[in-house]
Amino acid sequence: MIIVTGASRGLGKAITERLIERSEKVVGLSRSINDLHIEGIECDVSNYLSVKSAAREIKRMKMPVKAFINAAGIASMNLAITTDKSTVQNLIQTNLVGTIYCCQLFAPIMLRQKYGSFINFSTIAVALALKGESVYAASKAGVETFSRTFAREMADFNVRVNCIAPGPIKTDLLKGITDSQIKNITSQQIVPKQYQKSDICDLVELLIDEKASSLSGQVLNVGGV
Repeated sequence: MIIVTGASRGLGKAITERLIERSEKVVGLSRSINDLHIEGIECDVSNYLSVKSAAREIKRMKMPVKAFINAAGIASMNLAITTDKSTVQNLIQTNLVGTIYCCQLFAPIMLRQKYGSFINFSTIAVALALKGESVYAASKAGVETFSRTFAREMADFNVRVNCIAPGPIKTDLLKGITDSQIKNITSQQIVPKQYQKSDICDLVELLIDEKASSLSGQVLNVGGV
């Protein structure tokens, strides 16, 4: 099976739909399973006990876990000095700590199997050091560093860990971002265009596939930097 967090909307939903088209068995993790269109488990990735409970349920299914995709995340575009305390905490807790929890608690399943793939999500805002995204970028920079190091820790068990860092993709995370702001970001990419959810799904498919067995500890910046 393939597990996807944040499966009820945005990139997570698009990824689950693509995988189902490929006849993969997908289990979605979401804070509300009522929002899911697939088999799912209620889980708040920012809460350790919630993730631990979800991992326990997956273990009870006694099915191999081919891949775990950490697509759950939140964003806030604001200058650091005007970002309030709760927003800072929520960004770090959901994006960084949530990714760590999921990798920690689901890795033992893959370690026993001696194979599997984790796909985590960053943002091109890290590499481009985008103005107005400092706290969001910081939370995702942590994800990148964690992913590279975790990949080394998992290598002896044939478990791969990679990270996708998209530019601006048309999801709920882009609410409040103007077309001119998007154009400013994409103009800084090597390939200066706005990508679609389908492009990210293509990369997810690649990283899951055995054809990518040589790729681990990589951060793929969509559009290039």
